[in-house]
Amino acid sequence: MHVFALGEELVFPNPRLARRDGLLAVGGDLSRERLLLAYRRGIFPWFSADEPILWWSPDPRLLLFPQKFHVSRSLARTLRRGRFILTMDQAFVRVMELSGKIRQEEGAGTWITPGMIAAYANLHAAGYAHSVEAWEAGELVGGLYGVSLGRCFFGESMFHLAPDASKAAMAALVGQLTRWGFHFIDCQMVTDHLLSLGALSVARNDFLTLLEDALALPDRRGTWELSPGVERMIGK
Repeated sequence: MHVFALGEELVFPNPRLARRDGLLAVGGDLSRERLLLAYRRGIFPWFSADEPILWWSPDPRLLLFPQKFHVSRSLARTLRRGRFILTMDQAFVRVMELSGKIRQEEGAGTWITPGMIAAYANLHAAGYAHSVEAWEAGELVGGLYGVSLGRCFFGESMFHLAPDASKAAMAALVGQLTRWGFHFIDCQMVTDHLLSLGALSVARNDFLTLLEDALALPDRRGTWELSPGVERMIGK
């Protein structure tokens, strides 16, 4: 398979034409319009600071269906005790910054560059990108962020500075999305950590069909607010 070069025209190739490793295209920009089009096509950007913009559509795709979310005994205990204060859309940029910083400190490298932060902050301001935060003693100790379209949430990254903080944020997200009737969370790449939370590996063709169904429903734009107790509902 070839890697497609993008120009100024707002268009993407068919995601089914991606290489075996999922790489589909290179170039373009991180404008709001291009990012939203990419997500609607089942495509996302992922690249390092020293690389051009790279666009991916992996096969298989990792999806987390809310009803499949796995809550360990320790996490359920944490949720019941209310160890963390959980919020939505209260520290979007900070969640992105810490997600990138911690990956770098762990030697994993990061795609969360200043340009990416600016681009997703733009999506957040437009009501398409959202964060979940976990606070302890007034400090941000965990969280996640992603993009919402239709009844799909495209998860981008998560971090924790305290045990179970990112998992608690995920439980809050799953609980809220369940209440709103979301179909699934797109976790993009297969990882052992996400598999342990109940995510499932799905063939790309099946993912694209599921995505089409989710996108047929209205977007839930605007600032999100966590309903009281949804994370404890998931923890039961």
